[in-house]
Amino acid sequence: MAKIGLVQPDTLRQRVEDAVRNAIMSGLYLPGERLVERELCEDLGVSRASLREAMRRLEAEKLVEIIPHKGPMVAVITADEARQIYALRAVLEGYAAHEFALIATENAIEEFAAAADALKDAALKNSREDVLQAKASLYDIMLGNCGNALAQDVLKGLYSRINLLRATSLLDPSRLPKSLAEIAELTQAFRERDAGRAQDVASMHVKNACEVALRNLDE
Repeated sequence: MAKIGLVQPDTLRQRVEDAVRNAIMSGLYLPGERLVERELCEDLGVSRASLREAMRRLEAEKLVEIIPHKGPMVAVITADEARQIYALRAVLEGYAAHEFALIATENAIEEFAAAADALKDAALKNSREDVLQAKASLYDIMLGNCGNALAQDVLKGLYSRINLLRATSLLDPSRLPKSLAEIAELTQAFRERDAGRAQDVASMHVKNACEVALRNLDE
């Protein structure tokens, strides 16, 4: 089983939770893979009590499934669940993009543009971890400046599961150039304050990613 590195002894439950979550998000542990408590405790340098508390939180996020008599494993998302997640994401992100185009400050729009450039750089390095971090920054900027905290909370609640799917689509050779082009088009729509176009592009971006993720799930 892969190892994820020692966590310092003074680490609290949150850091244990973050370490395991990041390992799942980066693809170190794959959907359906068992998470062996003894090995994780050794790798992280924490007690089973701390690990189990973190696992319960990750189970609530639906990143981990705890199987009776077997222990935790990385959650598996079915094609039907993926369709539902992406359908909701397309609606909410389209709405957030529409509102961002209308009310975001010029500084926030340029922050989004800079994050889009960082995403392109990460993609050129073919680093899934860096791509996921850059994509997270993009959404933090857009959602944090769309004027709707509820939409932000709902989407953030979905993003852990979305990242399981996003990791399979972002670096897909057939998807990556189109994804970057869509982000560039979205950036331009923001700069032009074209809310309708921003909403359409954001929704299209999600739907296109959905097609790739579903294809990868089938494979």
